[in-house]
Amino acid sequence: MQIAYHKRGSAELGREMEFKVYGHAGRPVLVFPTSNGRFYQYEDSGGIAALADRIEAGELQVWTVDGIDGESFFAEHGDLQHRVGRHEAYFRYVRHELLPEILDAAGGRAPLLTGCSMGAFHASNFLFRFPETVAGVIGLSGVYSTRHFFGAALDGQIYFNSPLAYLGGLEEGELLDRIRSRRLFFCCGLGAWEERMIEDTSNLAQVLSAKRIPAWIDFWGPDVSHDWPWWHRQIVYFFGKWLEADRASPVG
Repeated sequence: MQIAYHKRGSAELGREMEFKVYGHAGRPVLVFPTSNGRFYQYEDSGGIAALADRIEAGELQVWTVDGIDGESFFAEHGDLQHRVGRHEAYFRYVRHELLPEILDAAGGRAPLLTGCSMGAFHASNFLFRFPETVAGVIGLSGVYSTRHFFGAALDGQIYFNSPLAYLGGLEEGELLDRIRSRRLFFCCGLGAWEERMIEDTSNLAQVLSAKRIPAWIDFWGPDVSHDWPWWHRQIVYFFGKWLEADRASPVG
């Protein structure tokens, strides 16, 4: 498997950021890490191995981005607006610095976003806010509300990073139409440590339905826990479904 490591200075974040790229061709995939995770987490946790056949076959090229959750959502003692401001800078880094590199390498082909747990939150939030830049999302065991990090606060940019809040407020128009045109997959187990994720995924399903946003939403059984062994099975299953649909009707 072709693997490349990169380290770049980010003007948006004022710091260096690292990422890795796995594979030589195929649909680009941008992976966000779990809580406080780094760019190497997906490989270390077995995600790359789970997708190795598709990566080596040139169906997928996987980009694993660095995270800064310790400066934003998990900086528990910082000012809320400063914390969400760091997250906004992180999304600007992804949108204005990393995505152009991905698009250039992929010949303009838009990336699929994915992540597990906190990574699912980041991937889905990015797609809902900037659907014109990506092809779709596979979110596994995610939460979809900022209440888990900022409590009841929804002022300023906090509101625009809480999908369960802002999606319901979207009016008919270009943004909503673009979201509807993306390919969305969400999954959550019903087992250990999935309680908050079950609630948020259920609420997300209701909001998407109310807004007539097509999405595949799956709940796996009571033995399916919030952990990598189950995410590996889900990764293989849902990437297969996503690629099957993409071959029939490409997005982006």
